[in-house]
Amino acid sequence: MIKIIYGPKGTGKTKILIDEANAKVATAKGHLIFITNTKRYMYDLQRDIRFIDTSDFMVAGEEALIGFIKGVVAANNDNEYLFIDGAARIAGKELKDMAAFYYVLERLAEQNGLTVYVTCSAAKEDLPDFIAKYI
Repeated sequence: MIKIIYGPKGTGKTKILIDEANAKVATAKGHLIFITNTKRYMYDLQRDIRFIDTSDFMVAGEEALIGFIKGVVAANNDNEYLFIDGAARIAGKELKDMAAFYYVLERLAEQNGLTVYVTCSAAKEDLPDFIAKYI
């Protein structure tokens, strides 16, 4: 299952994502993973959440990002939640050009029993249809 946290830049999407991740720690039975491209929020997350800064791994492009996510998910077989802050920013693409990414992400979530949260910097009416269906 994919859940989208959307809004224009600067509207607090990352804060919502962090709060959501921290809230899930108490009830999660599996691993929680938080992926972003900065260390800025590392200390805002509870220590039970696996924090990954993609800039440490030179992830560049949509295919590299999805491959990286697959590798992170494959590292443990009991992942439950995956939080991705700014997938388009990490991939270096526009939201409208990321249909393949969301298709693969949905399949990955289904096959692995993951709940995936992704932030998108866009107003609701500007979200592409392939993303809007997850709201």
